[in-house]
Formats: sequence, structure tokens, C-alpha cells
Amino acid sequence: MLPADPAHAHCQALEQAVAAFRQQHTGQVTAWGERLAEALRAGGRLLAAGNGGSAAQAQHLTAELVGRYQGERRPYSAIALHADTSAVTAIGNDYGFADLYARQVAAHGRRGDVLLLLSTSGRSENLVNAALAGREAGLRVWALTGPAPNPLAAAADAALCVAADTTATVQEVHLVAVHLLCEAFDAAQEPAEDLLSATAPLPAVEAPLGAAEGGPPRL
Repeated sequence: MLPADPAHAHCQALEQAVAAFRQQHTGQVTAWGERLAEALRAGGRLLAAGNGGSAAQAQHLTAELVGRYQGERRPYSAIALHADTSAVTAIGNDYGFADLYARQVAAHGRRGDVLLLLSTSGRSENLVNAALAGREAGLRVWALTGPAPNPLAAAADAALCVAADTTATVQEVHLVAVHLLCEAFDAAQEPAEDLLSATAPLPAVEAPLGAAEGGPPRL
């Protein structure tokens, strides 16, 4: 056996990071969830972006909003900007990787929307540029990053910075933050009807009068 058990060390680091997050940031992530619910109910949308594993986290969040997290509710508009592969490859090829998200923010973002940018380092140039483009367009820009200070946190309107020594631990705490954001978002929902009109099945269509049973209707 190794002198130090890697699995034990990893879990211990995660436990410490989650405990610090709980003490320092749960109020902030709850406030984000409430403000996001307010913005999306008013007709806004969430734009989310990241690179690598953070892109997966961004898409996880948008899926929870368009689909559902736990309880039944109406769907909301949320877009993971890396998921449009044709746009991503075209922009990357024609303008460069640094403008990958800023150009999409300029295209899709509207005043009142929320832009959430995830980066374990907080130093990704394409996300910093996206934050600047979002603020210029009047979006509310939030950053979910690793340890502060970092350029992305400085470029955003507000940042939630996870203090941890490794990328893996930061990313795991980011997933906790995403789920807490969804819980706060759902808790802020207004009472909904049992059956949502947006997802309810279409009513059955009655056969025209005079149509023969089992045969085509008379025109």
C-alpha cells in the first residue's frame, strides 16, 4: 500500500472544501437561484459556458432548467454555448478560440439575461472575454471559479470562488454549487398547475360528423 492512500486524501480534501463552501457561500448560491428564477420567469434566459469539464457542468445546469431538477415545473430557456458544434468550430476557425464565447454572447444575450461562466482556474481567456461581452450587452454576469483572486472573478458582476488545491476538488464543489443553485431555483418557483400547458398532451380530436366508423371522413 502507498504511504498515503490517494482515495482517502482525495475524499478528505473534498470534505474540507465542501465544508468551507457551506460556511462561506450557501447564502450566495441561494441568492443566485432566486435571482435566476426571477429573471427567467420574466422572459429572460440563462447562457452558460465553460471549457472541458466545466463545459460539461454548464450543460448539466442548462439541462436541469430546460428539463427539471426534482419537482415538476414549466421549462425555462437555458443554453450551453459550447453545445452548438457548428457555431463553435466556425467561430474558433474564423475568429480564434479567445472569441469563442464572446461572439455567441453578443449574438444571443439580451438585457435581463443571466450569463454563468464556469472555470476551475478563473484564467480562461475565452471566458473572461465572454464576461466582458456580457456586461457590455447588459447581462447579469456570474462566475463560478477556483481560488480567488483571478481574472474571471474580476470581470464578472459577482463570483463564487472555491478555495481548493486541485482542479478535481474545485470541479466537484462546482457540481455541488450547480445542484444548490437548482434547488434554490425550484424553491423560488410560483405555485404551478398540476398539468403544465407547455408539456400537456394535445386533446383528442373528434371525428367529423358523418364519418363512417372505420372509414375515411366525408368531405
